Amino acid sequence: MSSTTTSPTTNSTAINSNSKNGSNQDPGSYFIDVARQYSSPIGGETEPEPKELNTLNSSGGFLVVSTDKLSVKYPSVNLHGHDVGVIQADKPVPDKRLVYYFEIFVKNAGAKGQIAIGFTNQGFKMRRQPGWETNSCGYHGDDGNLYNGLGKGETFGPTFTTNDTVGAGINYASQEFFFTKNGAVVGGVYKDIKGPLFPTVAVHSQNEEIEVNFGQREFAFDLKEYERQEAMKQKSTVDKISLPPNISYGLVRSYLLHYGYEETLNAFDVASKSTIPPICIAQENGSGEQDIAYALTHRRTLRQLIRNGEIDTALSNLRDWYPQIMQDEKSAACFLLHSQKFIELVRVGALGDAVTYGRIELAKFFKLPPFDDLVRDCVALLAYEQPQKCSAGYLLEDSQREIVADAVNAMILLTDPNVKDSQSCLRSHLERLLRQLTGFFKN
Repeated sequence: MSSTTTSPTTNSTAINSNSKNGSNQDPGSYFIDVARQYSSPIGGETEPEPKELNTLNSSGGFLVVSTDKLSVKYPSVNLHGHDVGVIQADKPVPDKRLVYYFEIFVKNAGAKGQIAIGFTNQGFKMRRQPGWETNSCGYHGDDGNLYNGLGKGETFGPTFTTNDTVGAGINYASQEFFFTKNGAVVGGVYKDIKGPLFPTVAVHSQNEEIEVNFGQREFAFDLKEYERQEAMKQKSTVDKISLPPNISYGLVRSYLLHYGYEETLNAFDVASKSTIPPICIAQENGSGEQDIAYALTHRRTLRQLIRNGEIDTALSNLRDWYPQIMQDEKSAACFLLHSQKFIELVRVGALGDAVTYGRIELAKFFKLPPFDDLVRDCVALLAYEQPQKCSAGYLLEDSQREIVADAVNAMILLTDPNVKDSQSCLRSHLERLLRQLTGFFKN
């Protein structure tokens, strides 16, 4: 198939509409979200974490919470099984990581030592011990049993009492809850609860008192070593996965095709001819090798222009070759290109030109919810003598050019009248495979 194409028929449905499937994302907003992630100090999205106990969601009269919301005491005598002093953390556990973990220190085991630690869902009955009801799991101190939503305990580990430190964690790689006592793993159980989970503690007899540690101080358990060992296990599992050479060849080739790396693709083909038999990547949702070779030369040219900071030429070519992409002046693609032009002016120190350009092209995006925070980051670059060192300095990195180039690449692929699934234009076969593997190990 020839890599040179003329301007195709507008595929306006694919470009301008959101997917009807709630799990998919509009391609334009996808790349805006990618750009936004780089505004984090660590270059990616940070998850909110539990920091304290939620006094608004607890069994009120059966416990007393300290002013710092990190200690709990059971002040009275319980009369029956529903007089549990139970409380959740203020936020659900983050799940974009290998392991989550927290601990309690038992200051006083009280009259019966009926202390529990575990996880519960948002709708959990706040008068019950974790593990007594469905969608909850808890390790109990008075009998050492594990309660996993059945109301009946299973033999699990030792009891715990005054001066013991007990921990609860979620291993997302193995999909297990695990519990510790005084720095040693007690055991684990399969995590069969879906949805957001909250760290939960409970006290149930007079004078029981515990302190909760969400990571504000060092854990008794060596979490970093545990994470290191788990990461090694996952690496070992992945290393054992063997791909035939022709399959790995096809995945790499499809990646180069998808992103328009034409020259690298040609060199790759030449180097591979003598050792790798030609193969055809299986079509997925109508997106085979022929489809991702669509407009290859145009995509390569535009990617190179954007990577070189030549945004005016890229905009001119886009208007000539794919006017349908540029027809909505407030689209995500237009915003990314115009903001990149502004950024390039700041890069070369043409601040006066940047101000003028911003008043004409960026002003139209100001106070529009999808773009407002990124517009403010762009404008913030003007306030610093060394803008690369400010909080918006990420915009001056080469990675920002790549985001814009990837967005333009995806929008061009969407103009192919043969595209059946807009999501296939966002990522290559290789990236989708890696996401599936990540999801497999996580779930």
